Amino acid sequence: MSSHGDPIPMTSLACGALSGTADVPGDKSISHRSLILGALSVGETTITGLLEGQDVLDTARAMRAFGAEVTDHGGGNWSVHGVGVGGFAEPEQVIDCGNSGTGVRLIMGAMATSPISATFTGDASLNKRPMARVTDPLALFGCAAVGRAGGRLPMTLVGAADPVPVRYVVPVPSAQVKSAVLLAGLNAPGETVVIEAEATRDHTERMLAGFGAEISTEVTDEGRVITLKGQPELVPQHIEVPRDPSSAAFPACAALIVPGSDVLVPTIGLNPTRAGLYETLREMGADLTYENLREEGGEPVADLRARFSPDLVGIEVPADRAASMIDEYPVLSVVASFARGKTHMPGVKELRVKESDRIDAMATGLRAAGVTVEDGPDWWTVTGLGHGNVPGGVTCASHLDHRIAMSFLVMGMATQKPMSVDDGGPIATSFPIFEPLMAALGADVRRSAG
Repeated sequence: MSSHGDPIPMTSLACGALSGTADVPGDKSISHRSLILGALSVGETTITGLLEGQDVLDTARAMRAFGAEVTDHGGGNWSVHGVGVGGFAEPEQVIDCGNSGTGVRLIMGAMATSPISATFTGDASLNKRPMARVTDPLALFGCAAVGRAGGRLPMTLVGAADPVPVRYVVPVPSAQVKSAVLLAGLNAPGETVVIEAEATRDHTERMLAGFGAEISTEVTDEGRVITLKGQPELVPQHIEVPRDPSSAAFPACAALIVPGSDVLVPTIGLNPTRAGLYETLREMGADLTYENLREEGGEPVADLRARFSPDLVGIEVPADRAASMIDEYPVLSVVASFARGKTHMPGVKELRVKESDRIDAMATGLRAAGVTVEDGPDWWTVTGLGHGNVPGGVTCASHLDHRIAMSFLVMGMATQKPMSVDDGGPIATSFPIFEPLMAALGADVRRSAG
């Protein structure tokens, strides 16, 4: 079932060449952070290009519940009148974060060092995901959390009345955990330090600096050491949200596997902590090029052109690249199905605890569609069949996971028989225009009878 309604079964059929311009939505990570940091500033932050998917809308609603004035001006243009660091009011109602692990974990961090309480919940998928990875470090600041067994939602957080600064080593690569600790550190005195052995997406650090926080990053023998000086007055900003590289992956990857395709995805973010997929695809022989490289709002961007690539080959994906492409492994596994040889993907245990167990969800569907997949606790291997040789013809479970649903629908654009998903409804959480955008390029994706 979708997070906000009845299941929406969908089917994707083989199509002719995909062509045109794919104006994908704004970056989800930056959209979440724009709203939260705007709410923690004093004055008005303006945002253009905000992703208006359900995940981000849930974060906007949460910021209103904490006392910020958040206004939708239409067309992706929003404004946030913030309450300042430490200025959050106690919400009157439960905070429902829908399907968004990023939203709930970042919001928990933002409120953890204010003397207020808040109760969080989400949809069936989010309520299964582990929150202790965030609440454990937040407890070091003095925040208390009470939730269901296994550290799961619904959960109530009681913010620290007298927070203390923290030095925290992130145990697994996670931008969400790092960001939650940094956001909590905003309202703690002194310096909060976060150490990560492996670099993860750095939007939070970049945006904190942009909003006027005193934050520095140093690479040492321990890893990346990020130091934040607490209790700043954040200065409101104008933010132009680049287009989401994770959403761009779907039309780009579809172009690679559908004969004759040539698709341009303009103005996508190419932050090096997010661009691992495109590096990997090029190593597989993908015809991917960056055009008009430039910088916007402190983030590197470019226009991405993807063309049909008939000679893709399987590769060993470096384990240390996983953090820079963790959300793109599902659609990478689809492309790997159309390559020749094995694509081995190690160092990906984080996929086991995303919106679904993404390794299991994709492996099960790919096997049903005729592709050989091997997997272990933190790795999986897809043995590709080459272009034109993937059977398809099955219905796959999306597990309330937007990326699983879109990946199998992309697969159906090049399989011998159509591919279906039991519920495409969750796609709206991150890519609400997926259906019309893909149709405009020439794809044949249909809503089917349940």
